[in-house]
Amino acid sequence: MGKAMIRDVYAGLRQQLEQKKSDLLARLERITANLRRGYEADSKERAKQLEDSEVVDALGNEARAEVARITATLRRMDDGEYGTCIECGAEIDQNRLEAYPYADECIDCARFDEHRRARM
Repeated sequence: MGKAMIRDVYAGLRQQLEQKKSDLLARLERITANLRRGYEADSKERAKQLEDSEVVDALGNEARAEVARITATLRRMDDGEYGTCIECGAEIDQNRLEAYPYADECIDCARFDEHRRARM
């Protein structure tokens, strides 16, 4: 794939990532607003609300983690490091990046890390 074509693919991925980040930040604002609202005086209703808020908070944590992955990916794009494995320096396959735009390792290094973590 030529450099111009790769730039076009990366530009498309960047646009998708920026939109997803914007959507996640809006979701985080809604989650934060939901967590800040008051609880009912009724103990059964309050227990249900607390349980719901724990679920909402977990969703917020997932959204924050995804925002961090997107931010790191955009930074790699800005630095010209996107598409290069952080472990071995090899080029990350284009299909991998399209399927998982946050990829910062080639498939071989990612599998090695996954195998190593499974053995811990």
